[in-house]
Amino acid sequence: MIPCLIFLAVIYLKFIKLSSGKKSTFIIPQVTVERGLIVDRNEKPLAISTTFYHFSVTPKLIKNPSHFSKLVAPILQMNEEEIEKKISENKSLSFLYLKKKISQEQFEDLSRIISQNDYYNACKFDTIPGRIYPENNLASQLIGYMGDEGRGLSGIEYSQQDVLSPQIKPNQTGAFFGNNVYLTIDAGLQYKLEKIVQNAMEETKADNLRLIAANAKTGEILSYISLPSVNLNEYSSASAKEKIDRPAVLPYEPGSVFKIFSVAAFLNSRVISADDSFLCDGIYSRKTSRGEVVKITCLAHHGWLNARKALELSCNDALAQMSEKINTEDFLVYIHKFGFGERTGVELPSETPGFVRNTDDRFWSARSKATISIGQEIQVSALQLVQAATALANKGQIIKLSLIHKICDKDRNVIYEHKVVPGEKVLSASTADYILSCMETTTERGNATRAFIGDISIGSKTGTAQMAENGTYSKTDFLANEIAIFPVNDPQIILYIAIEKPQGGETYAGRIVAPVIKATANEIIDHLGIARENAASLAHSGRTRISSTQPVELKTKVPDFTGRSKRDLLPLLQRDDIRVIIKGEGWVTSQTPEAGTPVTGNMTIELNLE
Repeated sequence: MIPCLIFLAVIYLKFIKLSSGKKSTFIIPQVTVERGLIVDRNEKPLAISTTFYHFSVTPKLIKNPSHFSKLVAPILQMNEEEIEKKISENKSLSFLYLKKKISQEQFEDLSRIISQNDYYNACKFDTIPGRIYPENNLASQLIGYMGDEGRGLSGIEYSQQDVLSPQIKPNQTGAFFGNNVYLTIDAGLQYKLEKIVQNAMEETKADNLRLIAANAKTGEILSYISLPSVNLNEYSSASAKEKIDRPAVLPYEPGSVFKIFSVAAFLNSRVISADDSFLCDGIYSRKTSRGEVVKITCLAHHGWLNARKALELSCNDALAQMSEKINTEDFLVYIHKFGFGERTGVELPSETPGFVRNTDDRFWSARSKATISIGQEIQVSALQLVQAATALANKGQIIKLSLIHKICDKDRNVIYEHKVVPGEKVLSASTADYILSCMETTTERGNATRAFIGDISIGSKTGTAQMAENGTYSKTDFLANEIAIFPVNDPQIILYIAIEKPQGGETYAGRIVAPVIKATANEIIDHLGIARENAASLAHSGRTRISSTQPVELKTKVPDFTGRSKRDLLPLLQRDDIRVIIKGEGWVTSQTPEAGTPVTGNMTIELNLE
């Protein structure tokens, strides 16, 4: 009886204490937002959400800094003495960051060590949203970067902030998921092209390089390169130069590449015909009614030239003479119809509109129209040049460029999918086809012969522009660039490459950019499986054996490729872990390295075909 009374008394006292004490409050569940992924067109992850932690301490609560430093230094990957000094010199502080953005694994290891050694009260972890970029530098300026506050700071991370991370309204609770952005780029192709142009940049000792490869029919950009690039996982320590998105934000004078658009305008407006001839004597000279003398030099005395020959030899004199035939305002209208002077509208921040001077500009002069026709006194972006070239590839119809293939929710339901967006109808089909054929001639026997492929018809135009500095043209700094469209008979790809400030003597685009156009075009053709002309079987010597039709397998050792056809080798080109160089047509006659060599990461396999 007595034990029961004691038990009831205890219960009663606890009830009185609880009822008279502070009432517990209802804890509102924390809002969680999972940022959407950024992936390539084939769903290869390029930006993945994760959680990072900022690790801080209260120095005055750490009684033995030496002991503490020994415990945490290996996990933080820091020097023991550095940690101990940092704590000892800040003993008066109640808060000190030891390391920011540590990983989940580091957080778990530190938590265990801190708990086991009773440092819990002296340590604190701040949870922050984070991103892991699995491909490091790949297409880095395009992908962009997300800061510690969970907001994009550049690239697609910035422009698609509200798509990737939904805005939460006040009083909303629960879990929220952003949508996944599928880029138009092909990461496998991007990787291969980045390796080629990185080598080109090193060989030319250039300051920087930009490349865009786009689907001519849809406007989707398959590869987008700006070098030097930034490792997105080490963004905070990167240089400003590595973060620049050159194809979108930097305007520049394109030089002779612009001539294809000038001649297209002259022909389409019918101020000249394809048969008209112009005499190049090495210098264009004209005296205005006001007595002003305009002079533009040419690289050579070309003699009599029609439009095709003028593009083939990139004749300044002939182009300047052609520009006399067109009304200035009409010429400027064509330039704007091509999209110059306006942003393309691709899904990137800070895109430049470039610059097109008008007749009201105080710097407009008697030479402006002629110099614009040869790619000076006008500033364009790489994106603008590629978009303008879509008119040449599509019977005169501009096709808007895009970097987003589709957007899906977390359950893969498609929210948005890219569709072809027609722009201005700039040219007649006959004018577009004629300019394209002129570009093919330029590649076959003009200034761009080093871009000639042979079994794929390719049209291109080179340009070497002096770079402007403080209102004058530099005598040492040049921008060498080239635009290409292929195959000419059924345009599928528009490829543009610009190499800025090459060093070492060679500056002409025909010599340093054209070979890179050829190498990258070949890579694109093989990667996408674009049909090559001239069947290889017709040229086969018959000296090699036909191997079995079993698919090529590359596992731990390099197999014997002898006798394999080029078609058999195509699956190897899809791999990102190796580089395969195929030379010639027909069947494999020799290879490097030899059969039986162990396969290693990023190895190069060279196959010679006859």
